[in-house]
Amino acid sequence: MARAQGAAAGRLEARQVQAMFDRISGVYDLMNTAMTAGLHHRWRERAADMAALSPGMRALDVATGTGDLAIELARRVGQQGDVLGCDFAEAMLDRARLKGAPPGSAQPRFEWADAMQLPYPDDTFDAATVGFGARNFDDLARGLREMARVVRPGGRVVVLEITTPTRPPLSWFYRFWFDTAVPQLGRAASLAGSGDGALADAYTYLPSSVRRFPGPEQLAGELYDAGLDDIGWIITAGGIIAIHYGTVQPTR
Repeated sequence: MARAQGAAAGRLEARQVQAMFDRISGVYDLMNTAMTAGLHHRWRERAADMAALSPGMRALDVATGTGDLAIELARRVGQQGDVLGCDFAEAMLDRARLKGAPPGSAQPRFEWADAMQLPYPDDTFDAATVGFGARNFDDLARGLREMARVVRPGGRVVVLEITTPTRPPLSWFYRFWFDTAVPQLGRAASLAGSGDGALADAYTYLPSSVRRFPGPEQLAGELYDAGLDDIGWIITAGGIIAIHYGTVQPTR
């Protein structure tokens, strides 16, 4: 009951988020494709572009899930580069490890880590990204500070997230799709699968967590507070997707 109430409010404890993603790992990619008509791959490509990586660089993808954004980063750093994807849901990492990078890319490594306390030294990476995971940070400000800490001065931090469109008619469609259709997809998938309610809760949590997440301007402020400058963002997919980026500064 507590899990269902937290999902409806878009707020779950870290251990509940971890357990939720472990339980839905088997359908996560399929549900992403169904919910976005496959466009989530293009959004990750654009986020990887904003990381401003060159061949031979090192990149970190936080809350990597099943690894799709890490694979996009691997394309950009090439075979001489290095990409690490981390997550605290082991079942998601198991799925990521089954995916191979395309020819000419680095082979991403995937390992367990908590975004609230990344186990990497300062200034380790040339860029750090998070795709559709910042909403799940137990403490957004702390998670962004950790990402900035492990990136060298001059490197990029990139945040790819769902946002809430404000202009009709897209805002009307968005409310219908995310508030009604997506939870129903989760319930249908739950009934077709284990029937334990995990999928239903997960895809009730999704639209609720988007509603409570900071809007684009507020998120830019969070990035500044985390130690980033030269902050910008693009809104794409008709206002549903926001991609933020900022540059790590040694001092202000």
